[in-house]
Amino acid sequence: MVAQMIALTILILVVMEVSLSFDNAVVNATVLKDMSYRWQRRFLTWGVLVAVFGMRLILPVLIVSFSAHIGIISVVQLVISNPLEYAKYLTSAHKQISSFGGVFLLMVFLKYIFDSDKEVHWIGCIERRLSAFGNIEAVEIIIVLSIILLVPSMSIPAGLLGLLCYVLIDGVMGFCIDGNNPSAIASSKRGLARFLYLEILDASFSLDGVVGAFAITNNIIAIMIGLGVGAAVIRTLTVRLVRGGVLQTFIYLEHGAHYGVGALAALMIASTAFNIPEAITGLSGVAFIGLSLLSSMRHKAT
Repeated sequence: MVAQMIALTILILVVMEVSLSFDNAVVNATVLKDMSYRWQRRFLTWGVLVAVFGMRLILPVLIVSFSAHIGIISVVQLVISNPLEYAKYLTSAHKQISSFGGVFLLMVFLKYIFDSDKEVHWIGCIERRLSAFGNIEAVEIIIVLSIILLVPSMSIPAGLLGLLCYVLIDGVMGFCIDGNNPSAIASSKRGLARFLYLEILDASFSLDGVVGAFAITNNIIAIMIGLGVGAAVIRTLTVRLVRGGVLQTFIYLEHGAHYGVGALAALMIASTAFNIPEAITGLSGVAFIGLSLLSSMRHKAT
């Protein structure tokens, strides 16, 4: 009976992780399609290890350590001996986690929606006007900085850290990807830059899920297995989207994923002041994906 309950808990965690990160798979695919086959394989192997142990185990421990001013070894002991107390500390850091993740994801959304070079528009009457703002230098940073400073419930340091991480990794990606050097070293740098971007993006999606997982169970092993399997499913799906040419077939899927990211960013920022159920954050992305998929199918049929 106990084993069955643990198995059911793990299954629930897998479903939660997949539903929260489904739009992440599509966004990841837009980056992964420009990576070499070797880096795609590393995304599935190294990336899964980083996602499971780095982003869903080590990073939350570091967050608790810094936010609660507790030594890392003491936090690790809490994880092993008193997961309920660890969960309380992690939940108390929700504002910092949501501020960091919300800001990073909001930058991902705004960068896409303000792209003046984007030729395909899903909601044309809105997207054409918004893409024109892309001609304004650093418009995304101005908007996000204003939100960080004007929303009183947000953690300003965590929000600024999320913004800084995005600007740094986006700058590194631009520097590496825009280079015309065809050498193996240059190619490796471009692959590494994209890989790092995908891992930070995954962290922004996953941290809120880790907090939510403790609302389901305090069993650390079950959480790691459930979230880990969910992360592996999302990464496998990402690679299949790329190799199956799904983004080219369903032309609005990328748009829907980014709208889902924007919705998740807004919900994470709002959650610093209000209690928002995990079901809403999970279903918002799935809804946008579904609508964009239907629009793509209709476009394909015409």
